[in-house]
Amino acid sequence: MSAMRKPIKESADKPLLQLEGVHKHYPIQKGIFSKTVGQIKAVDGIDLQVYPGETVGLVGESGCGKSTLGRSIIGLENISSGKVLFEGRDLTQMSGAEMRTLRRDIQMIFQDPYSSLNPRKRIVDLITEPLHVLRGMSDAEALREASQLMEIVGLSVQGLGKYPHEFSGGQRQRIGIARAVALRPKLIVCDEPVSALDVSIQAQILNLLKDLQREFNLTYLFIGHGLGSVKYMSNRIAVMYLGKVVELAPAQELFSSPRHPYTRALLDAYPIPNPHLRNKERIVLEGDVPSPASPPQGCRFHTRCPLASTKCQEEEPLLTEDIFRKGHLYACHDPLG
Repeated sequence: MSAMRKPIKESADKPLLQLEGVHKHYPIQKGIFSKTVGQIKAVDGIDLQVYPGETVGLVGESGCGKSTLGRSIIGLENISSGKVLFEGRDLTQMSGAEMRTLRRDIQMIFQDPYSSLNPRKRIVDLITEPLHVLRGMSDAEALREASQLMEIVGLSVQGLGKYPHEFSGGQRQRIGIARAVALRPKLIVCDEPVSALDVSIQAQILNLLKDLQREFNLTYLFIGHGLGSVKYMSNRIAVMYLGKVVELAPAQELFSSPRHPYTRALLDAYPIPNPHLRNKERIVLEGDVPSPASPPQGCRFHTRCPLASTKCQEEEPLLTEDIFRKGHLYACHDPLG
């Protein structure tokens, strides 16, 4: 189904979310006086736009900075530099009171459905608390809304009186989704929402997210490392490597015609049912991902790229648009054909 999803017409709308040069660096401190001796460049210059009603997927190997970027967008991490614009307003310049008001419009679904729920609170309290605080609902109104949300996400209303440990992993993730949707947000950051679930449950959660997107006109930033789920959910997909976006394209086009060798390597590593359909000239990643504390000079992927040239070692490629494919951007000196 996702293969037939058309990318959002960017000219028709202004971005709901726009990232401009976003950096998130963590200091490396040593000694008894905690002297800063370096920085871990978890996110190192991200430019990205997310348009109303679409789903933008974000993929890459573990440690590439995907989750850090997601947490930075919603304010759980303070960015080192850059801008996070939501409906044209810079979130990094907002006061605490302004951010609390904006919480109605930006929510997050976390990777671990258990640790994201307070084990000391009943489900009814977890769902109704934001309804009281940010939507000003009375107890009766909030309870009625919570009951409807439980039914929408496929759970029994009787579960409102239970605690998180009384539910399975898939059920807990449905509760997390209900809590995120409760405020009717415009944007939801989905941080690997199915990676901790069984395969059969993953399909149910993905279909639920799609249904909710249609019903409530939601916009998703969908972070994941499972290429199948990201393709199924996304209109466009951004590929991250070592803190940077190296390719961005419509989902179907990225899978059928990747331009960056790293993207191709990720696709070649993805299992397919029919081995005869696998590309015979596979790109196999060798070695480990370099440390984000000291990324390689030039193209960050050149230490693992079988196609790297001298130019790749000396000059960092910029993210530029393919002259033949509108909306397809890549950062590579020698892109694939």
